[in-house]
Amino acid sequence: MKRRFFLQGISVLTLSVVAGCKQAAALTVEVLKGSVPMQMANKFREQTDQGPVSFVPQPQLKDLFGLLKKWQSQPSSQADLVMIGDFWLHSAIQQELIQPLDPKLWPSWSKLPSRWQNIVRRNAKGEVDPKGQIWAAPYRSGSTVIIYRVDKFKGLGWTPKDWSDLWRPELRHRISLPDQAREVIGLTLKKLGHSYNTADLSKVKNLESELLKLHQNVKLYDSNSYLKPLILGDTWLAVGWSTDISPEVQYQNGLAAVVPQSGTALWSDLWVKPVGVQSSPTATLADNWIDFCWLPQVATQLSLLTATASPMIWGMNPQELPPSLRENPLLFPDPAILDNSDFLEPLSATSVKQYQQLWEKIRRGT
Repeated sequence: MKRRFFLQGISVLTLSVVAGCKQAAALTVEVLKGSVPMQMANKFREQTDQGPVSFVPQPQLKDLFGLLKKWQSQPSSQADLVMIGDFWLHSAIQQELIQPLDPKLWPSWSKLPSRWQNIVRRNAKGEVDPKGQIWAAPYRSGSTVIIYRVDKFKGLGWTPKDWSDLWRPELRHRISLPDQAREVIGLTLKKLGHSYNTADLSKVKNLESELLKLHQNVKLYDSNSYLKPLILGDTWLAVGWSTDISPEVQYQNGLAAVVPQSGTALWSDLWVKPVGVQSSPTATLADNWIDFCWLPQVATQLSLLTATASPMIWGMNPQELPPSLRENPLLFPDPAILDNSDFLEPLSATSVKQYQQLWEKIRRGT
């Protein structure tokens, strides 16, 4: 699964690696480029006296997952922690690329909202399991959102509020959707009152006919460059990710964004420990970094400096959050919307085949 990180206009600094620092570092963390603000990194460095801390940026999440696979055969160069998307956690566990973590070493773990605790509690097959071990530590989160051109909708007299609006006849050949079966079938399932993680699609009444109707309104399927045709006016509405659409990007391009009222897909970037990294019964510098990210002040700073939200803010009193954060509906959506939203959980091989076959049929328009 691809996720674009279009950070234009966001005051986040890219971390660089000092030559020769990686081997000598007391802690090496592989991160997505632009995901860790320099202010956070420097503050953590100031608080530790255990040696240099190195943050190594990679262009895409798939590159970070690729490092885990590489280190399986070349463990000597591995980092202490790696950032991956929650969508890859299932594969990382199944392929034995990572090892379980000990949440008792994190003082702030108990304050992390249960939704994010549950998504990283898995069994040895990588399946979500309330009796499973903790395989990752959630760092930041976002959601799938509707993005639209303000000028085009002024003439229509309404603005998008929920998934059902994508089926309106005024939007024929005017929208773009992600080129991903789970996202498109998922939002249609949500429109029909079902979960993104529905296992048996054959039991969902009218699903195929609804998807075919939606297909008629689609101008293109694109998971990466969908903002460009929207900005140019070739499309009026796009389904994309909250990470891509900061307030600055919206303002500069006459766009607006909304989290669908009936619920949406959630995602979270996670810290994982590669297999081969030595474990310890006491907190390591890696554990300190994980817990540092959850401190209220740090979690708030992360949410303000990037187009994502620390999951820890959901356990805080909203009145303790800055207005610019608690009044941002993309970063801090209504709790009812969040309750109706789903993380994309692993599906069985049978379900995956069912999704793919339906997706291919819809893409043919038949």
